[in-house]
Amino acid sequence: MRHGKKFNHLGRKAAHRKSMLSNMATSLILHKRISTTLAKAKELKKYVEPLITRAKEDTTHNRRVAFSYLKNKEAIVALFGEVIAKVGTRPGGYTRIIKTGFRLGDNAEMCIIELVDFNELMLKEAKPAKKTTRRSRRSSGNSEAAPAAPAVEAKAEETQAPEASTDSPETEEK
Repeated sequence: MRHGKKFNHLGRKAAHRKSMLSNMATSLILHKRISTTLAKAKELKKYVEPLITRAKEDTTHNRRVAFSYLKNKEAIVALFGEVIAKVGTRPGGYTRIIKTGFRLGDNAEMCIIELVDFNELMLKEAKPAKKTTRRSRRSSGNSEAAPAAPAVEAKAEETQAPEASTDSPETEEK
């Protein structure tokens, strides 16, 4: 039965689970992306997102609370510095989980968890493309077909002209 089971215990005792999530959160903040199992990533998301929300207000109390979770000074500096500089205006959803397949040894579902605003590839794809207005076929077909045909003919004439000039000196020599 599932009575009272509010989170995944990940097959670990409380102290081991707490230190593992602390280490994973530190790695995520410092490296901006880590690879792990899907179950651990979902628990890490619940662990790290409230810390990022708390870091939006840079006070001594919030730094001490974040340090009690992370236990790493470099991670605190990165969290209150560069991470908040990028995600400070975002109202939530600071992490993204991308499934990558299954692990060979035990077939565990693997994924990548990353901070959303630090993936440049996704940011470039997310920018909307320039909207084009739809035009009827008749008007676009006539206007595009007419200039395109002379350009093709001109290119054909240019390629034939050098061949003719190379043939003429040879015929003169004979």
